[in-house]
Amino acid sequence: MKPGLPLRVWYLLGGRLPQHHREWVFQQATKPSWLLWFGMRMFLQVLPLTIAITLALVLGLGSPWPLAVACGSLGLIVGVYFGVSYAIESTDHRMTKYGYPRGAAAEVRRARTERDQERYRAVWRTPENGS
Repeated sequence: MKPGLPLRVWYLLGGRLPQHHREWVFQQATKPSWLLWFGMRMFLQVLPLTIAITLALVLGLGSPWPLAVACGSLGLIVGVYFGVSYAIESTDHRMTKYGYPRGAAAEVRRARTERDQERYRAVWRTPENGS
């Protein structure tokens, strides 16, 4: 069951959806663009902290705006990078909260990759192609 727009926004911001949306959450974690959406979730989760730190540097410590924005931007980049570095583990952990076995999402993505590779080999690795 696909959640309504407010719930989808809540999910993108890092919120947890009710259990009856578990199939939709699993589909989001296994579709081909899952990593892009995971990166968007990370960005939206780190952004408020980055803004708060930037404002604290300017308003609390009197830092120049360009320096504060540069520091905030670096924090945003590092935060998103760190989050995306653990995307597979984080996604699989989230799926266990919805009742799926550990590694279920990664296994679905791995199987899809193998099917795609087989299709590639069938088309491009034929004897007339010299392989």
